[in-house]
Amino acid sequence: MLTGLESVGAVATFGGRAVVEAFRPPYEAGEILRHIYQFGYRSAPLILTAGFAIGVVLSMHTRASLERFGAEALIPSGLAIALIRETGPLTTGLLVSGRVGAGIGAEIGAMNVTEQIDALEANAVDAFKFLAVTRIIACMIAMPLLTTLMNFAGIFGGYVAESVVSGMSWPLYFERSFLYIGFSDIIPATMKTIVFGYLIAVVSCYLGFTTSRGTEGVGEASTRSVVMASMLIILSDVVLVKIIFFFYPQVAS
Repeated sequence: MLTGLESVGAVATFGGRAVVEAFRPPYEAGEILRHIYQFGYRSAPLILTAGFAIGVVLSMHTRASLERFGAEALIPSGLAIALIRETGPLTTGLLVSGRVGAGIGAEIGAMNVTEQIDALEANAVDAFKFLAVTRIIACMIAMPLLTTLMNFAGIFGGYVAESVVSGMSWPLYFERSFLYIGFSDIIPATMKTIVFGYLIAVVSCYLGFTTSRGTEGVGEASTRSVVMASMLIILSDVVLVKIIFFFYPQVAS
């Protein structure tokens, strides 16, 4: 138990230091943009494919349920609400933790065991800021963008599935999808993925910086990054949903 609490404290200290360092120059804008490209643009095909598939599956399940009550007209609205409020953000977070989290943990871990981090420090480069803070900021920026892609890909997938069954047109489907959706649904659900991005990057960078035992340690850091980030995303999602319900009670209705 003490070891676990010590690890939690170390990760929290690491994340707090990253927040403080993010507001201090130099800001390494070029490095941040490079990581946004790696984490965001290069993750887009995975997010779009997963979102489309989830939209198709949700549409089929929603139709199977609502047909019993003669409420087929509510299929687009039900799918959009499910996607935007919860399914899209959570699925995006888990997918990014698998792709980006593992990459960050392995990359920084490899730099650590090959003493490249020490070489940066020897050249008067703040390795923590250059390697960790830039990745954390980039992941926090990329997550809402990827979540938006996931939501629209899911809605489009739902439209494809629905058009095959009922022949519904895209303008009508789009209109019905956002019939009961407001900014109080979209903004809080999308913004909470900033926290997901922060957790993914902090955990992965911390495990990379504390890697030991050579290549074996690099593989372990990569695996643990995915596991710990995914667990934290799921746990934090419970807390964030309660916070959203507190500030936006209409979302819970």
